[in-house]
Amino acid sequence: MSQPLRAHMTKQSGSLYSYMCRNSSTQRLKIAYLCDASPLDPGSYSGGNARIYQMLQENVGDVDILPLSWGMAEPLRRLMHRLPERYNARLRWRLHLLFAPIIARAVERAVAKGDYDVLFGVYSFHALKNVTVPDHMVMAYTSDATPTVYKNSEIGASFGSFFGPSRWIDPLITRAEAQTFQAADLLLWPSDWLRDGANQTYGLDPETSLTVPWGANIDPPADNLGAVTISRDAPVHLLFVGRDWYAKGGPNTVATMDHLRAQGIDAQMTVIGCTPPPDVDTDHITVHPMLNKSVPEELALFTSLYHRSHFIVMASMESYGFAFCEASAYGVPSLCLRAGGVPVRDGINGYALPMGSEPEDFAKVIADHIDDPARYNALRASSQEEYKTRLNWGSWGRRVKDLLRAAVAGKTQG
Repeated sequence: MSQPLRAHMTKQSGSLYSYMCRNSSTQRLKIAYLCDASPLDPGSYSGGNARIYQMLQENVGDVDILPLSWGMAEPLRRLMHRLPERYNARLRWRLHLLFAPIIARAVERAVAKGDYDVLFGVYSFHALKNVTVPDHMVMAYTSDATPTVYKNSEIGASFGSFFGPSRWIDPLITRAEAQTFQAADLLLWPSDWLRDGANQTYGLDPETSLTVPWGANIDPPADNLGAVTISRDAPVHLLFVGRDWYAKGGPNTVATMDHLRAQGIDAQMTVIGCTPPPDVDTDHITVHPMLNKSVPEELALFTSLYHRSHFIVMASMESYGFAFCEASAYGVPSLCLRAGGVPVRDGINGYALPMGSEPEDFAKVIADHIDDPARYNALRASSQEEYKTRLNWGSWGRRVKDLLRAAVAGKTQG
């Protein structure tokens, strides 16, 4: 054997030894993090992007954020981001798909610079389109929605299509999704609704397309529920949390409050995150247009509002709903519609009423619990237990750690 070849094999053997040591059950993995928005922005994707990045760092391994650059198409990305958000949000992933053959090369060059075990895609499936990784790497992905599953659901139907001719390109988008997801080694959906929809729509393997619930975008609150007074002789506080009054079901929450008040119950409503339209009577509504949880004083107010609330009431049309996870953290039962993948289990951390339910149906659930305080307090306790065991990011991180390590080990052994 020649000296140069011997040196080459020695170098390769050392690299393999280092790689296998790093991927033992006690070693941290090395992860390349890919999203079309920075996880260092705490508001990106309603805070989920930052939490996922943080949990991978804390539980799984060392995480490098891959550049947002589109490579040779970077001038187009910069131009697109100058557009108003309502246009940018709809254009960026469609344009990303269109230029995926160019953008993917930039991703692959960034991956090649690190000795990574995992390429972890978050939210933006289009960022993974056309990307190939070395054979030893695991490609994983998580999101609370996919374009086709969302558009074909009751949620997508409720909003309609922004761009009418888009139906002509829908089959191309679905095909791009299927190719991307089928190429992944591990798909981690936060809800059974999305898992089942994705598996059926894209023909995914149920062994690698799994449900791993997301958590509340707050630090764990104090574990001190205590008993809360609820009766027809005292105010009953309803909470509404969201930036979009209509998408989160604001009119339904107001009507629910009105139904309770018509029964002689002193129902009060608190709004966090938006301002009701001018035609809404706010006599019994307290409004906090925005509370920044990174500001201690505002976080304290945010926490106090949850502590005094009896129910969070939102007939929302969304694919998941971090607010319901947060409500569970504070032991506040959630009332919503059974739409999308809302993380609400009936009788455990609230009730997801059937689609088509009216405000009087929401009011009846509340009134029934007002008349049975023991049942209500049991629901509060099980709501917080749901947070402790399922709807927290620590649980997500530990589960993902096990799944990624097993996937990487499978690649190594293969």
